[in-house]
Amino acid sequence: MNMTEKAAALLTEVRRRSPLIHNITNYVTVNDCANVTLAIGASPIMADDEKEAADITAISATLVLNIGTLNHRTIESMILAGEKANECGIPVVLDPVGAGASLLRNDTVRELTRQIRFSVIRGNLSELSYVAGLPSSTKGVDSSDRDTGNDAVQAAREAAARLGCAAALTGAVDVITDGTELVKIHNGHPMLSRVTGTGCMTTALVGAFLGAGGDPFTAAASGVAAMGIAGELAFREAGEKGTGSFHMAVIDALSRLDEKTVKEMARFEETGN
Repeated sequence: MNMTEKAAALLTEVRRRSPLIHNITNYVTVNDCANVTLAIGASPIMADDEKEAADITAISATLVLNIGTLNHRTIESMILAGEKANECGIPVVLDPVGAGASLLRNDTVRELTRQIRFSVIRGNLSELSYVAGLPSSTKGVDSSDRDTGNDAVQAAREAAARLGCAAALTGAVDVITDGTELVKIHNGHPMLSRVTGTGCMTTALVGAFLGAGGDPFTAAASGVAAMGIAGELAFREAGEKGTGSFHMAVIDALSRLDEKTVKEMARFEETGN
């Protein structure tokens, strides 16, 4: 099967299994992450207290760690949950939001990647450039214009190699690689960048596809493509109304996404590696 067929089939599997996805994520986007997880057909749970984080992870299909609103309390919860996931063979996704922006974020990414084995990392060009050890300069939690000279394929490949996992670099053209295979995704709409948390939501979607039994590379590509397709559909439906209506239309589009739509709209460029 090509990637379009794999993504379409995996979407159906998400809806069939409704996997439980444990998100330790940031409080700016936690509600949206829960809603897109539900919309795609999975079941979200958000448990970030260190006294239960590991227990919740043990009954989940995927653990998603997002450092968007970082604090010392949740760092410990992330480590405990990640160690439990590794112990139980549960896949873990990392969203290194704002990596490179502060010493705390940098230290946390370093500590998380030292103690936890990740299946997928998802970030923008600045974040994955930092993880890859390339020159990077973040703009808060957004990709910095100063990093546009970095090669997205190189950043994704080197991040994947450093962590031994699939890397999903999202931008105008998304790049997904596991070090062996590589695919570019040409879906999405510029309006997605005007809504807070679409990157976090994309990571949550990757977690859902991973929880349905997808291999890390296919799950990463499927989750990223799902958000891109939803952005296109949302703009058709509500883009002229403004960003608030567009935001809701993205979740609506995800809730209606099916195999037929994926096969008609997904624009994967399978380039090898």
